[in-house]
Amino acid sequence: MAERVLDELGYYLLAGAGGEGPATLTDEARRGEQLGFGTAFISERWNVKEASSLVGAACAVTERMQIATAATNHNTRHPLITGSWATTMHRLSAGRFTLGIGRGIGALYSAFGVPAVTTAQMEDFAAVMRRLWQGEMIFNHDGPIGKYPVLFLDSDFRENIRLAIVAFGPQTLALGGRAFDDVILHTYFTPETLQRSVKTVKAAAEEAGRDPASVRVWSCLATVGDHLPEELRLKKTVARLATYLQGYGDLLVDTNRWDRAVLQRFRDDAVVQSIHGGIDHKASAEQIEHIATLIPDDWLKPAATGSAAQCVGRVRQEFDYGADAVIMHGATPDELAPIVEQYRAG
Repeated sequence: MAERVLDELGYYLLAGAGGEGPATLTDEARRGEQLGFGTAFISERWNVKEASSLVGAACAVTERMQIATAATNHNTRHPLITGSWATTMHRLSAGRFTLGIGRGIGALYSAFGVPAVTTAQMEDFAAVMRRLWQGEMIFNHDGPIGKYPVLFLDSDFRENIRLAIVAFGPQTLALGGRAFDDVILHTYFTPETLQRSVKTVKAAAEEAGRDPASVRVWSCLATVGDHLPEELRLKKTVARLATYLQGYGDLLVDTNRWDRAVLQRFRDDAVVQSIHGGIDHKASAEQIEHIATLIPDDWLKPAATGSAAQCVGRVRQEFDYGADAVIMHGATPDELAPIVEQYRAG
């Protein structure tokens, strides 16, 4: 008998900064499908992780698994380009593509001369995509995403394409419940934050007249088993969380109701200040060991670590906290294989 597809589990292709580069994506996609993952996620970085290219490659080498962006940004492509790309991937993959968007990092947008993303824009974008995918011709659109005399793809379109949103704060979580099919939470959310987030999403769905069960909330859980070398484990846990604290520490700390004084000590540290770029990508092993002394154990606790059995136990807890599905975050399929095998074993 064929093994059950684990629709409730996902993973990221090119986890972290991209590993050895985009050429490893095809093997990771095939391997993830072989292990039985339900969804492979792709995050976009503006170097060698351009989302549309990676999605095409992943769709081409898989047959069953859902391929989702989590996330790209709606404001870096014309809406017709995004709508056409999504429809192309939807048909190329026989309906396996999910277009996931996110807010992005405001400081980066400002540096690159790109306007910051707003909640209203993401809601407007979702509505426009759904209309275009139903073959509608939109005249004189004047909304948060901009002014367009005509927006149109194909009058024959009747495309049922899933929309996902990466959500952090309460406004975005509520938007996910109102207008999206999947809501992807952030890594290192405490159990309390996860429960609060799920409640916000489901309540917003209900208020919008939707079935709350139809909106799937994904926990994004760092999953780093102790079968990996310690240096690599530190990179995938300490260095990854430190990178989040670099990019949007205030938001993460406030969301989890952590101590801001700890964040300030982290920012004031000379080693942290000496690293130009993401700590998970640029820091040496010695620097990461030092940074480990700056981050409280409680901040690293919302993760699946230890033996394969311990990791599985922690993954299952996320379902108890209300998640509909779990992304085993920050590791390749081969690194996750012992944990997936243990998960199947019960």
